[in-house]
Amino acid sequence: MADIEALLSLEQIDRDIFRGIHAPSVLARTFGGQVAGQALRSAIGTVPDAMQVHSLHGYFLRPGDPDADTVFLVDRIRDGRSFCTRRVNGVQNGEAIFSMSASFQLPGQAGIEHSDEMPPTPAPESVPSPREDPNATRESLGLFEEWSNWDIRIVPQEETAPYVGRAVHQQVWFRHIGRLPDDQNVHTSALAYMSDMTLLGSARVAHPGVDTQVASLDHAMWFLRPFRADEWLLYDQTSPSAGGGRALTAGRIFAQDGNLVAVVIQEGLHRFRQ
Repeated sequence: MADIEALLSLEQIDRDIFRGIHAPSVLARTFGGQVAGQALRSAIGTVPDAMQVHSLHGYFLRPGDPDADTVFLVDRIRDGRSFCTRRVNGVQNGEAIFSMSASFQLPGQAGIEHSDEMPPTPAPESVPSPREDPNATRESLGLFEEWSNWDIRIVPQEETAPYVGRAVHQQVWFRHIGRLPDDQNVHTSALAYMSDMTLLGSARVAHPGVDTQVASLDHAMWFLRPFRADEWLLYDQTSPSAGGGRALTAGRIFAQDGNLVAVVIQEGLHRFRQ
């Protein structure tokens, strides 16, 4: 994969039209996180500098061509004093492959505050990296090979504290390798990119050895507190339900200091291969 800064440095074709580059990849279709991150970056390019994204909701409409750039068309749905809304369509070869709505808020507004505590988990440094683990699975090695600019460490199941009554629990530590700019929008877009990584696969934790066809269907995120994508983040994942060839997955993302910084909900295809 190309460096995340290169992927997020979009070409502005017109006032509300942007082009995102494609990255060298062995994937059969465009990585969903790449499309989501670039779509968010396009929306950010049309809002006042003071506004910060607080949520996005996206649908993956068609498989993207990994060897083609994507053009993003932004609609300015609403501009208010405290909130503004954008709708973005990602297009390849004249067809929409991704559609997203994003809402932005002027930060600093006072209100109630509370947050979940970070669940117990091994420190990231104690979790073997696929680079160093001789027993690394094919999936883990694939994470290293395709996303070599990121350090991604899946906590072994035997070291993951179970949630009573929940079918699935998976924990993943990740961070970007190398310092990113201090611009919070870069970190937010980078997290949108990485939020598609490993979450849908968490549904297979309850079905070891079962081979399924997997594809993202929709994706929603809420950004709760400032963070850095080049510092350790814990992706605490569950899958409340699977059925009908689909699986619903959810993830809470914590900074290493315990702050809950984002929440992700994703549904994806999980059906038996024909």
